[in-house]
Amino acid sequence: MTTVTNLAAAGSGETVAEPPVLTRVEGRAGYIVLNRPRAINALTLEMVRLITRTLEEWRHDDQVQTVVLTGAGDRGLCAGGDIVAIHRDATSDQPAERTASAMFWREEYALNALIATYPKPYVAVMDGIVLGGGVGVSAHGSHRIVTERTSVGMPETGIGFVPDVGGTWLLSRGPGQLGTHLALTAGSVKAGDALELGLADWFVESSAIPALLAALATTRPGVAIAAHASSAPPGQLEAERDWIDACYSDNDVPAIMKALRKHPSPAAQAAADTLATRSPTAMAVTLRALRSAAGFADLEAALRQELRLVVRFLDCADFAEGVRAAVIDKDRDPSWYPKRPEDVWPEDIDRFFAPLTHELAPSTGTPTSTEES
Repeated sequence: MTTVTNLAAAGSGETVAEPPVLTRVEGRAGYIVLNRPRAINALTLEMVRLITRTLEEWRHDDQVQTVVLTGAGDRGLCAGGDIVAIHRDATSDQPAERTASAMFWREEYALNALIATYPKPYVAVMDGIVLGGGVGVSAHGSHRIVTERTSVGMPETGIGFVPDVGGTWLLSRGPGQLGTHLALTAGSVKAGDALELGLADWFVESSAIPALLAALATTRPGVAIAAHASSAPPGQLEAERDWIDACYSDNDVPAIMKALRKHPSPAAQAAADTLATRSPTAMAVTLRALRSAAGFADLEAALRQELRLVVRFLDCADFAEGVRAAVIDKDRDPSWYPKRPEDVWPEDIDRFFAPLTHELAPSTGTPTSTEES
């Protein structure tokens, strides 16, 4: 972690670590900076709590009229959560609901819900890499900005996991089946496609971001952003809607893969090849979660469902194996079980959706006890 010299300790030569979240108020704006640039600002429980506390304080601060979220460094806003720490929980003997990961998810999802319902404008600058948890702290905001450097993704099925932080809610509301395609392939998109998917609202050149941040201290966000915005480079997904909508319309992963294989488009064939490398269990759970989320009344319902899923994935061998292959050993050769989507049985998927002993309460994120079904 980056360190700075503490003025009070300068004479002794001591150093202190910078806080992982920096906050300041300038003019009418409150600025939150995710401050772990060496880790592409990956979220920790401490960061989630600091952001939550700041938002709750600024809710009642009349000076703060707009909240602005950015990430330190030049690599991205946020690369997600600490996947290595979650892997430790997945490979431990501790009951899944009582792990540090379960606590992190509960508080993270409560923060996602807070952002979505925040009573003041929330401007998220989604510059550079925005993955997983980074989507959760940005894409639920009221003013979401992307740049030519933006790469937004939900890579979960590639590590035997499921899109969370409200990802199933967001992706289920994209045009046609674009969200299903992105979720199952674990893909990432640039600015134009992020706008098309409904994950962002404005395009601003990265060179204009400093001027925009300064303007937000004196100007209402809609006016400030419009003054610095420009047209985004065209995306790719809209031109591929025909085959995406046709091939991903089924509620069954094997049927989707069969449709992709039969379609003459080379892009459809490439998508089928990609799905063949993803966790069959994760794809099946993700597809059902997307279809369920499409019918939910609000984000919080999707977050409650996602909490059930992610806690259950701690006990799923595919998740531990996916992280091992992608992050621990980095051999990029996971061994999924079962290996084929055809061998994932409906009853195997049902267990992921069963209520937890401690559910996520509406609006607060506070765990509430229920009977396990």
